[in-house]
Amino acid sequence: MTDSIIHTEKLCKRFAGPKKEVVEAVRDLDLDVAKGEIFGLLGPNGAGKTTTMRMLCTLLSPSGGKATITGFDLARQPHEIRRHIGYVGQKGGMEHVASGRENLMLQAQLYRMSKDEARRRSNELIERLKLTAFADRKTETYSGGQRRIFDLASGVIHSPQLLFLDEPSTGLDPQSRARVWEEAKVLHEQGTTVFLTTHYLEEADALCDRVAIVDQGRIAAIGSPAELKKQIAGDIITLGYEDETRAKAAFQLLEGQRVILEKHDLGTSLQLYVDRGDEALPEILRIVGQGNYPAKSVSLTRPSLDDVFLKLTGRSLRGDGGQS
Repeated sequence: MTDSIIHTEKLCKRFAGPKKEVVEAVRDLDLDVAKGEIFGLLGPNGAGKTTTMRMLCTLLSPSGGKATITGFDLARQPHEIRRHIGYVGQKGGMEHVASGRENLMLQAQLYRMSKDEARRRSNELIERLKLTAFADRKTETYSGGQRRIFDLASGVIHSPQLLFLDEPSTGLDPQSRARVWEEAKVLHEQGTTVFLTTHYLEEADALCDRVAIVDQGRIAAIGSPAELKKQIAGDIITLGYEDETRAKAAFQLLEGQRVILEKHDLGTSLQLYVDRGDEALPEILRIVGQGNYPAKSVSLTRPSLDDVFLKLTGRSLRGDGGQS
């Protein structure tokens, strides 16, 4: 990809495990992120997302491979990279005994801005991100959403080319999450390239121009959310059962049925990929009903990013809430 703001070749990270075994957290990562896009790493707990981000931010040294960030070599020019990027970690970095405005001033001066310049930039961000109402309160009084918006402001106080957001809305209520998404889009519209990690399907769908699905340290697929979902033809029928025994029996009944393109046993439910859901559904319900294994619940949906992940890895992202 031309005009890449992030370029990696065979980037990897290995750790020593508890029994001195080698744990490959990131394996042979080849990645290109274009200037001006919002790019997301989507994957479950332990997939290697945060490890990847920490390497790209110069917080972890790679075990192998190479990378350039904002045009600078990761191994030879980490200090130059830090001048051109912003980073917002999962836990943020606000001083709780200081106000939001004081935190922004401190962050600005860490980037060697003069007091006047730091004040101007802080005021600009407070106004732009609609933070005036609570900017002069101590951050220990902030809600999770308010604190996260100030974290975003802190990450772009020095007008970086590239902003890294590690799980930007984890732990937030839906209203606060929507606000964080809105402000991330505003920063992007104003010229900041955004690279984020997430395990929220809705977040990747709502924010990202392109997504890399990561599993066990490798990229399983990459593309726009729409492109990734196009990999799954047709519709998805989900049959829910009271227990795994009945689900497995229904799974066997459906073996070899032509209306089903692909099927997955998910324990107490079955996920069936079909060409035309409205035509296939009555036939499938007839088969399991006549076999004395009618479904307890039935749904017919279009493909989601979770369905893409399931097809690629055999596992669902739904319900995963950990860090990685």
